[in-house]
Amino acid sequence: MIQLYTWATPNGRKVSILLEELGLDYEVHAINLTKQEQFAPDFLAISPNNRIPALVDEDAEGGPLSVFESGAILTYLAERHGRFLDADGAGRAKALEWLHWQMGGLGPMVGQVAYFEKLAQEKSEVASRRFILESDRLFGVMNKRLAQVPYLAGDEYSIADMACYPWIVTAQTFLKDSLAEKLADKPALLAWADRVGARPAVQRGMAVPKLG
Repeated sequence: MIQLYTWATPNGRKVSILLEELGLDYEVHAINLTKQEQFAPDFLAISPNNRIPALVDEDAEGGPLSVFESGAILTYLAERHGRFLDADGAGRAKALEWLHWQMGGLGPMVGQVAYFEKLAQEKSEVASRRFILESDRLFGVMNKRLAQVPYLAGDEYSIADMACYPWIVTAQTFLKDSLAEKLADKPALLAWADRVGARPAVQRGMAVPKLG
């Protein structure tokens, strides 16, 4: 059994999407970030950087294994179960390339838009403009890629798509006032989002954890 520690954020939902795609049994432990539960000692023992998501694979070879950082979790699960990440070759290289692109670019930039536009008590027009423009640039990079191939790694759906999708949904919903117009002229990206979002496992993963 897998123990998943998560919250209703794009980073958390990457992992629940993959777990649903793999059809694995897992138990969800909601770490309420609004109540600072990420700083609880029991959680820090699993995720020392006090960030969600994290998981414990109780059936790992050699005994229970804890893994933190969403990109590391996606790679671990995909390799362990032999799906959504090629074992070698160009498909693997491209999937990892776009996974790391999301980790180092798309997620942090859209996350900064969320902070300065929605969460910060002290607003900064300079910061908001900077991160909105950079998010738009990254949307353009993604749109160009998806105008050439159906999925980020190429012809096959992979963990790279699972990593990026929740961030695009966040741009379309929670941050629509700031970013929706930046997506409107990116037809290949929007078509990709529709394809990925139509997958039943993605829809189930996006609903984890259940709140209320």
